[in-house]
Amino acid sequence: MYGVVPDARVAGFPLRRYKGRPLVAILEVYMEIQVGVLGATGFTGGELVGLLLRHPQAKIAWLSSESQPGTAYGKVYPQYLGRLSAESEKMRSFEEVKSTVPDVVFSCLPHGASAACAAPFLANGKTIVIDLSADFRLKDVAAFKKAYGHEHPLPALLPESHYGLCEIHGAAIKGARLIANPGCYPTSALLALFPLLREGIVSPDGIIIDAKSGVSGAGKKATDTTHYVNANESVAAYGVGDKHRHRWEIQEQLSLAAGRGVELLFTPHLMPMERGILSTIYCDLVPGRDGAAAEACLKAQYAESDFVRLRDEFPRTGDVKHTNLCHIKVYQPAESRKLIIVSVIDNMVKGASGQALQNMNLAFGLSARLGLG
Repeated sequence: MYGVVPDARVAGFPLRRYKGRPLVAILEVYMEIQVGVLGATGFTGGELVGLLLRHPQAKIAWLSSESQPGTAYGKVYPQYLGRLSAESEKMRSFEEVKSTVPDVVFSCLPHGASAACAAPFLANGKTIVIDLSADFRLKDVAAFKKAYGHEHPLPALLPESHYGLCEIHGAAIKGARLIANPGCYPTSALLALFPLLREGIVSPDGIIIDAKSGVSGAGKKATDTTHYVNANESVAAYGVGDKHRHRWEIQEQLSLAAGRGVELLFTPHLMPMERGILSTIYCDLVPGRDGAAAEACLKAQYAESDFVRLRDEFPRTGDVKHTNLCHIKVYQPAESRKLIIVSVIDNMVKGASGQALQNMNLAFGLSARLGLG
């Protein structure tokens, strides 16, 4: 194992080139990344473990669970029976793992709990932390309190956190030690809107995002709303207009893109399906701009992307199921200054664990596609 850190040093020597070969080629062949997963028994943790097992450079050092320490992971997720090493087969508690120094830790813990558990790994100066909770997504602590109903648990760490929307903030992620993995709804909306606001193609006022998600987005613990009996054959709006916590995350990022505050309404809906997000976005074109300009902007932004595709037809959630892809369609109705954008992702992959793994690849200078197809 090479114990690689973001400054790309192995045994004290910089690995910029070796025998004429670029650093990334050497790392992809020889680097083994020791990985720890906090909160491995939830939906995102389970999805992430499957992706890590397919990653050619990742080695799972340990899996942690506060609810089921000592339990064999294959008992929780039988599809992983016989696929884990002896070291990672039985889950450990946070107390058992917090003094370890893996190359990267993924925190799949709930917001509010994740920050405190991530702190010991950041303190060791060597581990990269990729947080799948919301604890480090918002830079504005006042907005965080409005969204989540409590003070930020560790505001001192916010200056070193980087928002991990890979296709937009990839350059910053490459040197990051604390990466805030975006939420699922924000990922689908931001990939569609961020470049258009940054380039002044759509107005920052009057944006409406109407989004639908599969039940897995609500987490593993069933509630009256997500219980099969109540969710099946039924569609429900929730967090309507300005109530859902992801609105604050979307708004902060879009304001960054626009260089000013944005006016945004966001309404999510629970759909009777396992996974997937479809966001239908309505916005006003800036005078002198049209749908063709919007499509050209997005094509230019994602020309080199491994995972974002512009479509000629309107995409469906089934088109991206079990993938790290985002499919986007831009449409300007005839004789209208409105722009309609449809964006689809798999909420469990591109909206959570897949993007987290993509963030790991970027942080270690690897190909974005490793472990993701």
